[in-house]
Amino acid sequence: MSVLPPEVHNALAQLLRALSSADNDARAQAEEQLSSEWVRVQPDVLLMGLVEQILGSEEPQTRSFAAILFRRISNKTRKDPNSSETAELFLSLPQPQKLAIREKLLQALRTERLSNVRHRVGDAVAEIARQYSDDADLEHSIGVIWPDLLGALFEASQSDNEGQREGAFRIFAQTPGIIDKQHEDTVLTVFTKGFKDEDVSVRLGAMEAFSSFFRSIQKKSQQKYYALIPEILNILPPIKDLGDSDQLTKALMSLIDLAEVASKMFRPLFHNLVTFSITVIQDKDLGDQARQNALELMATFADHNPQMCRKDPSYTSEMVTQCLSLMTDIGMDDDDASEWIASKDLDVEESDLNHVAGEQCMDRLANKLGGQTILPPTFNWLPRMMTSSAWRDRHAALMAISAISEGCRELMVGELDKVLDLVVPALRDPHPRVRWAGCNALGQMSTDFAGTMQEKYHQIVLSNIIPVLESTESRVQSHAAAALVNFCEEAEKGILEPYLDQLLGHLLALLRSPERYVQEQALSTIATIADSAEAAFGRYYDTLMPMLFTVLRDAVNSPAVAGKLGTANVDDSPPDDSKDLRLLRAKAMECATLIALAVGKERMGRDALELVQLLGSIQQNIVDADDPQAQYLMHCWGRMCRVLGQDFLPYLSAVMPPLMELASAKADIQLLDDDEQVAQVEQEEGWELVPLKGKFIGIKTATLDDKHMAIELIVVYAQVLDAAFEPYVAEIMEKIALPGLAFFFHDPVRVASAKCVPQLLNACKKAHGDRSPQLIELWSKTIDKVLEVLSAEPAIDTLAEMYQCFYESVEVLGKSCLTPAHMAAFIESAKSALEDYQTRVKNRLEDHNETEEGEEESEDTLFAIEDDQTLLSDMNKAFHTIFKNQGPSFLPHWERLLSFYTAFIMNPDPTQRQWALCIMDDVLEFCGEQSWNYSSHIIQPLVDGMKDDIPANRQAAAYGVGIAAHKGGNPWSDFVASSIPTLFGVTQHPHAREDDHVFATENACASIAKILHFNAAKIPNPQEVARSWVDTLPIINDEEAAPFAYGFLAQLIDQQSPIVTSQAPKVFIFIVQALEAETLQGQIATRIVAAAKQLVASAGVDANQILATLSPETQTTVRTYFG
Repeated sequence: MSVLPPEVHNALAQLLRALSSADNDARAQAEEQLSSEWVRVQPDVLLMGLVEQILGSEEPQTRSFAAILFRRISNKTRKDPNSSETAELFLSLPQPQKLAIREKLLQALRTERLSNVRHRVGDAVAEIARQYSDDADLEHSIGVIWPDLLGALFEASQSDNEGQREGAFRIFAQTPGIIDKQHEDTVLTVFTKGFKDEDVSVRLGAMEAFSSFFRSIQKKSQQKYYALIPEILNILPPIKDLGDSDQLTKALMSLIDLAEVASKMFRPLFHNLVTFSITVIQDKDLGDQARQNALELMATFADHNPQMCRKDPSYTSEMVTQCLSLMTDIGMDDDDASEWIASKDLDVEESDLNHVAGEQCMDRLANKLGGQTILPPTFNWLPRMMTSSAWRDRHAALMAISAISEGCRELMVGELDKVLDLVVPALRDPHPRVRWAGCNALGQMSTDFAGTMQEKYHQIVLSNIIPVLESTESRVQSHAAAALVNFCEEAEKGILEPYLDQLLGHLLALLRSPERYVQEQALSTIATIADSAEAAFGRYYDTLMPMLFTVLRDAVNSPAVAGKLGTANVDDSPPDDSKDLRLLRAKAMECATLIALAVGKERMGRDALELVQLLGSIQQNIVDADDPQAQYLMHCWGRMCRVLGQDFLPYLSAVMPPLMELASAKADIQLLDDDEQVAQVEQEEGWELVPLKGKFIGIKTATLDDKHMAIELIVVYAQVLDAAFEPYVAEIMEKIALPGLAFFFHDPVRVASAKCVPQLLNACKKAHGDRSPQLIELWSKTIDKVLEVLSAEPAIDTLAEMYQCFYESVEVLGKSCLTPAHMAAFIESAKSALEDYQTRVKNRLEDHNETEEGEEESEDTLFAIEDDQTLLSDMNKAFHTIFKNQGPSFLPHWERLLSFYTAFIMNPDPTQRQWALCIMDDVLEFCGEQSWNYSSHIIQPLVDGMKDDIPANRQAAAYGVGIAAHKGGNPWSDFVASSIPTLFGVTQHPHAREDDHVFATENACASIAKILHFNAAKIPNPQEVARSWVDTLPIINDEEAAPFAYGFLAQLIDQQSPIVTSQAPKVFIFIVQALEAETLQGQIATRIVAAAKQLVASAGVDANQILATLSPETQTTVRTYFG
């Protein structure tokens, strides 16, 4: 029975017809009418009318469209007339109307016979259920608020009609939150029956619903559903036997979702699942998507439970075999590669192809399972594949090497000779795609084995890849040049220098290629070589720079034909071809400015000013928003600023306006509330979609990337120009940097803004002075915002950057720049951050306790631990900086955190102990005798720390004892004197001189020296201690510890103490070792050299005879000090 009068339904029916009209104008007019006359004025009538159309219209298309429109309209937001708060439209209706609409929706769901319409009705029901589930203000569960819903769905799931059963599971899948905890047993029964349903669509619907429900519940509640896995897995074989790829694809997607959240529940049947999945992957009669989904399922287990995969007897060998097989599925209709060679589109989307799926899976397997597991089965195949007569086998083998080298780095780096023996001959392969793959492998290896490849194998790599630049196929030439980028960007200039003639001779030839993409790649490679070769590139300047200037001048004088390089002729191109040349010109700008950076201002002479003038002219000619030259120009200006320094100032007024416009960009955000809008945005590049309460928020990331880049360049200008940048400081701080700290749409923008703030403060300080009114005013506007974001930043890694912004800013301002209110606010933010950290640690510990023996921490967990360690480190630096600049005035605020230090210092986690020890060191260093007030919190941690198994903690504790001796005054004298035996214990650790332990050893040595110097009166036997102390030298690593120790040594020499004169040769060697290691610099080096000369003279020691026992390199270094 209809609630609304016929005239309303007639008007609504007419509107629905207009909204679905093929006439764009009619549809647009109807959309306006829908918004102005229905949604804004009578939304309750609209929703009721739509639900009655769903229930009563005789036209299936009308019922379906009414359901779609109902779902779209119901989740629009408006002010709730009862509370004036914003609410979704359906929830804002009066209770009687909500009840009536809900009842009619469920009635339509029960009575609709057409499956496609029923699906739309189900979507509408799911949307209303979702609104109830998401409404945080509701006091009761959805089972209380909409009691008929679960009953109706459970009833539908048991219906004789398979469409009703499938529809119920579709709703469960969309809104798993509707299932209350008290109904979990009922749900178990419903799912069990659904998995055994005679209809395959129902079984798949049950799988999808279970996957959605399982992911929505807490981890502890998941285990009761593990028993359903056999029933779920039994669904798959019959579908495969029928050869139904689409249905199999859906089933595998549900399994992938489950494997991501609870891989271990598959353990009892994992081997069976591996066997089944392998049969799917290798079945070429199935569709590619089904085969790739089976591969993805297996790779997901490697991602989330590598130990389970390693233990399975066939997983690794079968997966490697199938990945390599998929990787040979390439170029099937192009055996001679003629189409591939002719193609100029190098960015063809191939992510859905089998060979790409195989490569990506090999990469994941290597990274997750490691070299010990992956290399044996892989290299069981690769040598055979490399000698195969089929080019696809050879291509796949090379791409496999590219894919696994990162994950297998530790083992492969020692076997590079053998790997190169496989790869290098491929550069001379008769098939162009194999040569391309050979270049790819060498390029990837140059990155993954950076350092070793360049230092040990430069001759093999460069002498073999340079000839490939002469290939007849442009795509091979280009890829060889691209591989050289990977090699050269990691190479030292000394390694590249002997090859520069060959490299640049060949690359100059590529600049004459008829293919523009080859020219572009050649320019990128030349730019990389210039960046690495630095000043050594100068001898090629006169050859290259004039060519680049010609291109850039043509861009200014005749944009339509700009782009000549060498003798490449583009004059016959049509006028609009200039747009295609924009990237080439952009690459020429990049290359020219990187060369400028490499050779420097003096070598460029007048060319430097001409280059910036050309860049300015090109900037004026840019009119299109999508012109790639604009973004390249921004980076080019930054490089030229570094080249010219203060000489860049005349151009700053032209550079800054477009840069500030980019940096000031607002977030381009759209609320997408229907599937059409979402689909449209998904087709456009540069957008990110974020789900939110049944809708999506579209964020245009391309704009945000530009904003991030612009702020980073502002940092460069402020760093290079210092005081001269001051005219821009106030505006940038107010409109860009400070708002950027809270720009929560894009983490990189916040990070760049955090780096910008201290540089802007520094520019102001350099311009006006460290106590100037201008700096004080700027600081007063800055510090509150910086402190605010310390409490507001949600991302852990970005929060660390915010703490860095804070302490770098305080360093710029210096002494007493923080008021009591500032320090109190800082402590409040630190307290909150530490509480959150403790919660994360507790949660990780709980998760770890649930893991089984041998199960590894997930990658996400390892990254989270690393982020937390970085955060603690930057917080430590912030405390250090405050104590350094505020001294004892910070102590009353700092006291509020003492409970954290107590907890941290007793924690089994060494990172937490180190964090607390370092803070104690700061209290000792910067608060003088007042630090004794906290001795009960400091002494025992220092004693325990000196005996800690972790060398970094022994170092922090040993340093703290030395600081107490140096800065703590008389109150600490007894304690530090009693610590001497323990400090000697640190220096006598079994691994005292090994890399991980040597800093603890050297800090203990320096601390004993400080105690002997500042607290000798408290030591019963100072001469004996000093004699033993000499044997704790040398200090050849820690540049902070060395001056204290060697200063005391010089003091003993000046006093002609028998402690040193009696063992003069040994003492002289310790001095020589420190000088060679350069741990002594400046005045202390001068002083110790003078003392050493005095020592050998007074002790009658022949210094030359001692030096003769040392290496020639050491002798050369030391003689520069002694003459």
